[in-house]
Amino acid sequence: MKGLRNFFLDNLGLKITAVLLSILLWLFATARGQSEISVDVPLQLKNIPSGLEVMNQSVKSVSLNVRGQERIIRAMKPSDIRVSVDLGKAKKGEDNYAIGKNNIKLPPTVTVTNITPAHVKVYLEETARKTVEVRPVLVGAPEQGFFVKSIEVEPRTIVIEGKRPEVYKLKTIKTEPIDITALRETFTIGVKLELAGMNVRTKTDEVKIRVVIVGRRK
Repeated sequence: MKGLRNFFLDNLGLKITAVLLSILLWLFATARGQSEISVDVPLQLKNIPSGLEVMNQSVKSVSLNVRGQERIIRAMKPSDIRVSVDLGKAKKGEDNYAIGKNNIKLPPTVTVTNITPAHVKVYLEETARKTVEVRPVLVGAPEQGFFVKSIEVEPRTIVIEGKRPEVYKLKTIKTEPIDITALRETFTIGVKLELAGMNVRTKTDEVKIRVVIVGRRK
């Protein structure tokens, strides 16, 4: 027993130094190859309640400092990092939502050391709806000696919805262009609505157009 005690006590200072040195070497080895970068990531708002629209948000992107093995940091793609705020329980009006580590998706072994800003202010308003007419768009001209007698649309009107300012400024919705170049007979076609660039939605994305083409009387 005494021999075992002497074993631990002999050269105690040297043994403690050795242990501390081992710990420092381990920390140094762990730290080697580590890298930290700053990235700006778009802020996603998810689970927006039905019947509400995001009218305004105080920030559109979040600045992150992320740290990890240099080879992993270098291999990261923009899609590997996501920042999102869940609005599933949000109500009409303005509110602040925290942006923390739980809101951030990162590759394995990568950690976030700083988040700026730590909050986002979001203003929600009720979805606006409006009934508008569908306006067919024809391009080209029928074969010589023929003309377009009439155009029938089904349905003639649709309901659009979205943010109030965007919805209320629209009076009609155009269709995608219908080419009638050199045609000489009546036809019916399904055509998409031209919604590109408009911040509105509709449950009807296609309408039927009947173009009546007849010959001119001699």
